[in-house]
Amino acid sequence: MERKFELKSDWGPSGDQPQAIEALIDGVNEGLRYQTLMGVTGSGKTFTVANVIQSVQRPVLVLAHNKTLAAQLYSEFKAFFPRNAVHYFVSYYDYYQPEAYVPATDTYIEKDASVNERIERLRLAATKALIERRDVIVVASVSCIYGLGLKEAYESVIFPFSVGESWDRRDFLEKLLENYYDRNDMVLEPGKFRARGDIVEVFPAYEESALRISFFDSEIERIDEFDPVSGRTIESLDRASVFPAQHYVTDRDAISKSAGPIQEEMEEQVAWFESQGRLLEAQRLRMRTMYDLEMLREVGYCSGIENYSRYLDGRSPGEPPGTMIDFFPEDFLLIVDESHITLPQVRGMYNGDRSRKLVLVENGFRLPSCLDNRPLEWTEFEGHIHQAICVTATPGDYEMSVSGKVVEQVIRPTGVVDPEVEVRPARNQVDDLISRLREIEKSGGRAIVTTLTKKSSEDLAEYLAELRMKARYIHSELNAFERAELIRDLRSGEISTLVGINLLREGMDLPEVELVAILDADREGFLRSYRSLIQMMGRAARNTCGKVVLYADEVTESIKKTVDETVRRRDLQTRYNEEHGITPATIRKEIVSLLPEELMDGSLHTPSKKDGVGAETLRELSFQEMEQLMWKAVERLDFEKAAQIRDALASFEGKEFKRVAVDTNKRSKRAQFKRHRR
Repeated sequence: MERKFELKSDWGPSGDQPQAIEALIDGVNEGLRYQTLMGVTGSGKTFTVANVIQSVQRPVLVLAHNKTLAAQLYSEFKAFFPRNAVHYFVSYYDYYQPEAYVPATDTYIEKDASVNERIERLRLAATKALIERRDVIVVASVSCIYGLGLKEAYESVIFPFSVGESWDRRDFLEKLLENYYDRNDMVLEPGKFRARGDIVEVFPAYEESALRISFFDSEIERIDEFDPVSGRTIESLDRASVFPAQHYVTDRDAISKSAGPIQEEMEEQVAWFESQGRLLEAQRLRMRTMYDLEMLREVGYCSGIENYSRYLDGRSPGEPPGTMIDFFPEDFLLIVDESHITLPQVRGMYNGDRSRKLVLVENGFRLPSCLDNRPLEWTEFEGHIHQAICVTATPGDYEMSVSGKVVEQVIRPTGVVDPEVEVRPARNQVDDLISRLREIEKSGGRAIVTTLTKKSSEDLAEYLAELRMKARYIHSELNAFERAELIRDLRSGEISTLVGINLLREGMDLPEVELVAILDADREGFLRSYRSLIQMMGRAARNTCGKVVLYADEVTESIKKTVDETVRRRDLQTRYNEEHGITPATIRKEIVSLLPEELMDGSLHTPSKKDGVGAETLRELSFQEMEQLMWKAVERLDFEKAAQIRDALASFEGKEFKRVAVDTNKRSKRAQFKRHRR
């Protein structure tokens, strides 16, 4: 039976939402390829889109321009569609330094990366859902246009089995190995399996629960889904499938088949370098390529194997790579959130990646075929689009030119009107700002201040802190977890002022903010353009006391256009409120993390009362499982939980566990370094 999207909400459409929903649904049914929802901040654009999704009943890709916004949308759609498959797909790197070469200083930078296993689980869960069902919403960052591996190869190794099937145990284990699962009979982790007698336990890389397969002779007698920590059976199954533990799947013979063409290309490129008298580059390329080929033949892997993906996938030169978008059916609906930023970002990915790799090719570090390990070009991305809805308060020129319909959503369900705008002289702007921030802090409100540089944001936040004000800075050098924590602290009142540059804009849902102060607003440019000003001012548009102060010595064209648009909207909103007897009310929204619970909690079953796993359950675990849980708690900096498990280990051993105390200090320092690494 095909599952349907079921929207769950305690409220119905109001304000401009009913007309916007109807117009967008009509546009989809009419076959319009592009539409734009031009909605002001706080008008409930996500709820409007959710109603469209419920009506059209198609798989949906929601594209966002950064991880934080993607996480916020993921949480919102998950709340709207609790019975459907809502998934999160972003880059799984906590830290990523791409391979590069700087000719000016003759500096080669080797690729360095740190993979977040929790995000990898969420990515695998997303593609699994797309293969199994249609009621799927995947919220993704633009990383979804990067090569992921071919869908056909991925599907070819999916491993289904059922109760009553005949299986030789050795063949069953071999199938798991072919699906990139590793055997570990001591500790069961995601992407691992263990075999004990007639029982095989598999922890799918995309799940939070594991599978226990019981054999009787050469027949599968029972399949159970169970909690990998407590061992408690969750459900007995008649059948199950194990999907690959990674997205990139290659044929067993692909590596041996690829070696010849790779070497041929190398010989051609080396000959070209030698004909140009560039002997150093020729020698470098030959040595590096031959080393990689030797590694591929001996161990099936080499550093930078993705640069040979054209050969391993069997693609032609210039043919686009397989991406997550290929897992969607042809009739999927694309929702581009904050399209004025997201679409240009998609456009720029290919050129940025190519320019870096061209330098590597020109200097003999890589073969020309490495250029085919790339994100999609704009035309290739556009070719995947069946129908799209662009969602933004400030549409770009592209959206306006291609949209068959532009739907405006100006009225907020809460009745809140756009914030009042005041233009103040930039001279003595800090002194004026401080007096306003003191008033805000005294009344228990919140404020956002935007500057032009990272250094100025840090200096201003430090100066405000010296004046005993609860101020902090936020910018791109803080990782996603730190930024999410700062936003949460602002909303909860731990801090009253947040100083930033360009992050306090699109999608930030901050109803407590009463003041947005924009310093040096007359410095015309990207950070002070019409669209930027509208977006920054929108952070105060969810509060009835919202106000915006622009510090400028001259009124630029961007400022004039911004003020005029704000006045137009305020007139429409005020008139609507008067006609319908609406009293504006500040949005009341629960303070939750900007990042998914799966990322903040670690998701790997640290024993707690909430999980129903206490001291009794701890005693049922093996020594290795308990120790594994302890280290995971340490790496999440959850030292209280680590100490609890340490004490359980001590009682397990019947002696004081001094080694753990020593190692914990070492691990915690490493965990903190990893956490703050840029």
